Amino acid sequence: MRRPFVAGNWKMHGSKAMIQTLLAELVEGAKPLESVDMAVCPPSVYIDYVKQGLVETKISVGGQNMADVAEQGAFTGEVTGVMLKDVGCDYVIVGHSERRTLYAETDEQVANKVSIALAEGLTPILCVGETLKERESNVTEKVVGSQMQAVLDKVGVKAFAKVVVAYEPVWAIGTGMTASPQQAQDVHAFIRGLVAKQDATIAESLIIQYGGSVKPNNAKELFSQTDIDGGLIGGASLNAVDFLAICEAAGDACSK
Repeated sequence: MRRPFVAGNWKMHGSKAMIQTLLAELVEGAKPLESVDMAVCPPSVYIDYVKQGLVETKISVGGQNMADVAEQGAFTGEVTGVMLKDVGCDYVIVGHSERRTLYAETDEQVANKVSIALAEGLTPILCVGETLKERESNVTEKVVGSQMQAVLDKVGVKAFAKVVVAYEPVWAIGTGMTASPQQAQDVHAFIRGLVAKQDATIAESLIIQYGGSVKPNNAKELFSQTDIDGGLIGGASLNAVDFLAICEAAGDACSK
């Protein structure tokens, strides 16, 4: 049985005052949730502050992005994997659709980031997903397969023992639209099958999250699907009650 994992992506939101309130509610509410792994990914300037606020909990912290170079140097504005690890991160999101679309990150750059993250002892949360146009053109598997294959070619299938994959259909991120449970399951099964072609054991243990307007009212049905092992949560992770309800749904659904 794969242990469910729910991570909150706070994106470019937050202030110390907001975070203090949010963390207080998370710390209290997370105590009974023993059957699910949890993480939050705040903007980089707040990582250390968030880490301090979670010191007595089992909630992990992750970065939202990292540089695609390993060494420190003249890369103004970038954050290395070494730096993320140094301030206590266990995870880092790579290849989020907003990075791919707004900042033109390529599959090759994303694969390189996965490689660097693994080398620095971070668990990459690898995001893959198609646009609405690509889904309507029936090329979802081609797009997601290409995104996955770039990483498999770079790090090898064995490395996926230490990788989390997050399927995030671009058309369902921040839009209020959500893939149906069956649509999400179909892509998750495709991803697992792609990995299984190279290593069935790695594929079976691979955590594949769903991200795309997950809310407390749809989380249980989504997470009840065979190949959905939790979620990468955007806006709902900024509300402690909603985020905890989603985590609870993941724990309940994935334990059955």
